[in-house]
Amino acid sequence: MLQRLRRRLLDWLRPPRTLRPTRPGWVFFALTFGVGFAALNTGNNLLYMVLSLLLAFLVLSGVLSESALRGVRIRRRLPREIHAGRAAPVVLEVHNDQRRASSFAVVVEDRLGTALQPGPCAGRIFALRVGPGETQHRVYPLLAGRRGPLELWGFRVTTRFPFGLFSKTMRLEQHARLLVYPAIHPLAVRGKGRTGRRTEGSAEARGGQSPESAQLRAWAPGDSVRRVHWRSSLRRAELLVRDPEQEQAAVRVVRLRTAGVPADATFEAEVCRAASEVVAYLAQGFRVALHTDTQRLQPESGDAGRRHLLALLARVQAEPAAAPRAA
Repeated sequence: MLQRLRRRLLDWLRPPRTLRPTRPGWVFFALTFGVGFAALNTGNNLLYMVLSLLLAFLVLSGVLSESALRGVRIRRRLPREIHAGRAAPVVLEVHNDQRRASSFAVVVEDRLGTALQPGPCAGRIFALRVGPGETQHRVYPLLAGRRGPLELWGFRVTTRFPFGLFSKTMRLEQHARLLVYPAIHPLAVRGKGRTGRRTEGSAEARGGQSPESAQLRAWAPGDSVRRVHWRSSLRRAELLVRDPEQEQAAVRVVRLRTAGVPADATFEAEVCRAASEVVAYLAQGFRVALHTDTQRLQPESGDAGRRHLLALLARVQAEPAAAPRAA
């Protein structure tokens, strides 16, 4: 509650734009101050005219830079998977809501962290001109250094249009929370899963049946009702159950030790090894189970199973041994 009130107070006190002079801007300020000082001391009308032109130049710069930022809207498109140590493309849609004015020289920075604790820049794109009502797409590579949750709080949109004297910036909050999967290394896996076996109960031996159907057999007395595959039973008008032997033949178990190990580079290497095995086994058609010292995931397959297993490995933490109690 307090954080929410603090955030609202900061949003209310924060100015909608921030203005920072560039190096040429500081030179222009010094020149304007010098001309004004000379005009006051000499009373020369020509110097007053030059001073008025310089001040009008500053006003024009502020008006044009505001028109370049006023209608800018940003939308972020994130990739489906992000792995540690591997750049993933992030698409930013830069849209100009204005009907007549164009946006020039727009720099968009996607920022990490939260609104209360902003982090470094995740990526930067540049759009030279975005016409009225136009949308342009830009891509930047997002590189996550470690696995785990990653937060993006929004964008810093900056322009130095039109004369490069000032850098005007506005903030656009657009929160996103990502889950960075562990790094994947290529591994050689022996054997084939259910998509590659050529046994008596395989799909090839049963006249081109699907792998799911190849693991089914007719119901026999003593079979558990839990093993009935109702969808296939309705399709073939007979009661079918899953064959445990066929199921177990295509299962691989990936184990990761988490208890009594320090949270160091060795543990991170073991997490990467487990993730690489999961991806390699799934690519060969196996159903993969993941066992740690505290969690056990049942065998899974397909894209949904891949994301589920990798999500656990992205969040898993080492559990160092507890300190011995004093006697």
